[in-house]
Amino acid sequence: MLYEIRNYHFDPARLPQYKQWANSKALPFLQRELDLVGFWVNTDSPPQVLEAETNNIAQDELKSANITWIIRWSNRETRDETMARVFSGEEWKGIFSTVPGGLASYFRREAKFTESLL
Repeated sequence: MLYEIRNYHFDPARLPQYKQWANSKALPFLQRELDLVGFWVNTDSPPQVLEAETNNIAQDELKSANITWIIRWSNRETRDETMARVFSGEEWKGIFSTVPGGLASYFRREAKFTESLL
């Protein structure tokens, strides 16, 4: 199995509206179309960044991502085909057109691919 971890640095000022949008519009669609393992939004508790200060490594100005979701895939080819189909469809385009603040509210979007060691 392949796990895709998607991290978003979303405009913190719009996070309450984002949570409402995600719950009412995005998640019903994403859960139907993808093997969504989980979808998380940061709380008000500050993140812990360990060893960065000790090793003199600074975070960039965006700090930690405030939205994370994980998708399970059988392989990378299936992922690429599915993502292209799902996110180019009219239903998703309609949903995404209502994200609070539009695409400009995403300061950075990241995806990484992992395998389980368990």
